[in-house]
Amino acid sequence: MPGNPQDIIKSPAPAPAVPAGYRPDYAYYEPLAEDLPAPGSPFRIQRFLRGLLKYWWIPVITLVLALGGAVAYVWYMPPTYVSRARMWETVKVRLPEGGLFTEDMQNFGGTQSDLLKSSALHELALARLRSLTNSVPIPRGDDGNPLPVQIKVSQSSKSAVFVLEASGSHAAYTQAYLDALMAVYLEYKKNVRQEVSGDTLASISEQVQKAERDLKFEQDALMIFQRTNNLAIIEEEGRIAGGYLARLKTQLSDLELEARLLAATALAQTTNAATNAQSLDLAVAASFGGPSSSAPAEHQATFKEIELLKLQRERLSKNLRPKHPKIVKLDADIERGEKLAEIYRRQSREQLASSQAAIQLKMENVRNSIREWEGKVVEANSRIAEAERLKMNVQRAQGMYERLALLVQNVGISRNIDQETLAILEPASLPERSYTREIGLAGMASFGGLGLGLGLIFLIVVRDDRFESVVEVTEKLPVQVVGQVPEISGARNGSPASLLRPDDDRHAYAESFRGLRSALLFMAVDQQRPRVLLVTSAVPNEGKSTVAANLARTLAQGGARVVLLDGDLRKGVLHQFLGLQRAPGFAEALGDPNRLDEVIQTDPAHNFSFIGSGHLAGNSGDLFLGPGFETVISRLREKFDYVLIDSSPVFAADDAATLAPRVDGTLFVVRNRYSGARIAREALELLYQRQAKVLGLVFNRANAASRSYYYYKYADYYPAARHA
Repeated sequence: MPGNPQDIIKSPAPAPAVPAGYRPDYAYYEPLAEDLPAPGSPFRIQRFLRGLLKYWWIPVITLVLALGGAVAYVWYMPPTYVSRARMWETVKVRLPEGGLFTEDMQNFGGTQSDLLKSSALHELALARLRSLTNSVPIPRGDDGNPLPVQIKVSQSSKSAVFVLEASGSHAAYTQAYLDALMAVYLEYKKNVRQEVSGDTLASISEQVQKAERDLKFEQDALMIFQRTNNLAIIEEEGRIAGGYLARLKTQLSDLELEARLLAATALAQTTNAATNAQSLDLAVAASFGGPSSSAPAEHQATFKEIELLKLQRERLSKNLRPKHPKIVKLDADIERGEKLAEIYRRQSREQLASSQAAIQLKMENVRNSIREWEGKVVEANSRIAEAERLKMNVQRAQGMYERLALLVQNVGISRNIDQETLAILEPASLPERSYTREIGLAGMASFGGLGLGLGLIFLIVVRDDRFESVVEVTEKLPVQVVGQVPEISGARNGSPASLLRPDDDRHAYAESFRGLRSALLFMAVDQQRPRVLLVTSAVPNEGKSTVAANLARTLAQGGARVVLLDGDLRKGVLHQFLGLQRAPGFAEALGDPNRLDEVIQTDPAHNFSFIGSGHLAGNSGDLFLGPGFETVISRLREKFDYVLIDSSPVFAADDAATLAPRVDGTLFVVRNRYSGARIAREALELLYQRQAKVLGLVFNRANAASRSYYYYKYADYYPAARHA
């Protein structure tokens, strides 16, 4: 019947469509880069929790060791006593005449704290304790030095009160040390202020002496100037010279204007009409003191007479000829008048030239007078300015001297007045036993011990890349998982208990191999379904032989003709696992393919055949590459539906990498909590480099109780479980 599962096993059905990621050149199903799963997180909290459950004893041991060390340290260390005191910032008296000492109030608390903890005050406190007759003795350590006393300074919130806390190993000494420290602290600040006052006073006194010398020098300079110069007379002379200079400049301006007018008149005489120019010349000459007033009138009468004669001739020339006696007489009169006018014009030009020369002479004299009086004004102003400068120097020196003298007085007052701003509010209290150090040390030891233990577990988990779930396999390896085999109790790899039995009541174990069988039968391929399968792993003890043997039995139970070959010619153990013979076996068949029928062993109870590894062969790589391998595999294809080869691990020998390219497909086995991601990935890369056809991964010994493994957990579906 076509629907019989045995027909499917014996006669593979046509392949479906080509799946995504198929590489027809060498791999049946190798995921491409775009098909690879997204890389998972390198560290999962679940792995850490499982590591914590597995290695819980590590933080316990580190915690015990840390607490033990802390207890031993506390046991051998002396006890701690604490004494407290308080100081406060007192009120201040502000003196208007005197200067007060100032401090950086923004960092006041920190400054006082560091000062109280300084080695200088520590030595002063020890010296004070030594000087007191009724003081407690100073205890010393093994090195001969005084025992240390720790000082802690804190400021109360929103107040000017400082809390001092001294802690030491000697009770009475701690209290006495704190009292001595406060006393030397106040004395030290007072001494520092006196030193600062003395240095300041000396510096200011030196400046006062210098200012006094400068003042005397300026006063002497002013006195010498006043002896040689009458400042009142100089000021009066300056005012007179300034007034006269102003008048001279006004006169010069008037002369310059008159010179420009004369120049304009001379220019008009040469360019304008003769009559108008002469009239203008005579008018200007008369206005500037030229000829007598009668001369211009006579000249004007002559010019008017000529104009009248010209008008009369012009009127008569309309009716009379040029030779007419009247016209001739008028022409003679006009000629005579023009000659007279020319004489007048010549006289006007001479008068204009003499006027210009006289004005230029006056202007030069005025300019000389201006330069002379300007020198007098400048000299007077210079003497006045020099007097003002000397007075200002005296005033400035006087002011500097007075300010410095006042500073000397203020510093002297401040030096003699106690301006301490801190006072002891409460002396050192009676020492009390403190367990703060012990509690803190225990807490630090506990925290450090637990942290160290958890850190060690974290490092172990981070460095441990072994697979713990199929999810991690999917994330870290670029190959699909085609089967999961659960872990069964009491069964080890290679032991008879790990083999499937007919009607095996370990239903989850049996169903996992049936699932693997189905994955191989219905795997999406585009060519002939793989019949010659290689089962391998990266390193030994990952369960590849168990997977190969149980898969062969499962295929045989489905009705297929199956032969299982022990391809580990160097260290074959499948014959012991199955209870069959080792030799003659695969090595002999590769050497002589005609002996193939001789080496095949039949297991009637499980309906499959077996070929042992044969005698140990150190040249197994040469046998696999020889012509006998192809002959043996071809004959086995004819006899059986499936040929399963259990080879050596990839990194144990080169046999698996040699066989993988020559078979139809390879199953790669990884073991839960044993196989490492790095070494498994390297093994797969080696197989891909050899053009191997990796069909998928088998996750062996999966944790059946894990949430990631949920296959075949329903026992009610199996008759054996229902009858139990």
